[in-house]
Amino acid sequence: MSSTLRIRWTIAPKTAPRPHINCNRCNSLKAYHSSGKFRVNANGKRIDAWLIYRCVDCDNSWNFGILERCNRRDIESALLHALESNDPAMARRHAFDAVALRSRVGRVEEFPEAAAHKQVLGERPENTTALELQLRLEMPTALRLDRLLAGELDISRSRLQAWDTKRLLVVDPDGAKALRKPARAGTVMRIDLAREPDREAIISAAGG
Repeated sequence: MSSTLRIRWTIAPKTAPRPHINCNRCNSLKAYHSSGKFRVNANGKRIDAWLIYRCVDCDNSWNFGILERCNRRDIESALLHALESNDPAMARRHAFDAVALRSRVGRVEEFPEAAAHKQVLGERPENTTALELQLRLEMPTALRLDRLLAGELDISRSRLQAWDTKRLLVVDPDGAKALRKPARAGTVMRIDLAREPDREAIISAAGG
């Protein structure tokens, strides 16, 4: 019988990236945050849509382009309705798209804080000596994998490094290199806890 407890972690970043833009009211480079609101403009059959950002200091607006001169008939009705109704999930998805933001502005500030929703998959083995942690991401995050693991398991990063050296921690894909990079969806981490004196505490932390 397997002695491995499988757990799925779904990671949700807490703060959306903030573009830094020259604010014409503040006359300086300022961080802007998403308002969660869209602006939709129809010019005949052409549709433009933007996500509205606000300066954190003076509330000046900046529009982040979502649709540009798109023919109405080429836009799915569900998408158009979501934009026109300021759908929160749609606004959140675009606000967390750091890649798209970087294509428009020179600097984008990202935040590593994230929450982990933990789901145990199946029943816990009677004699659990190993963990398999499967990672999912609600949105991309800047949180490094080693910081995520250390924080959620309540252990030090130096201990993670020691586990890696002893091959007690295996990360798929990319191995140890993944620990120093932002957490990615689809990553699987396997941890051998057979000889760890605080095994039960780590297992409890892993399962939430």
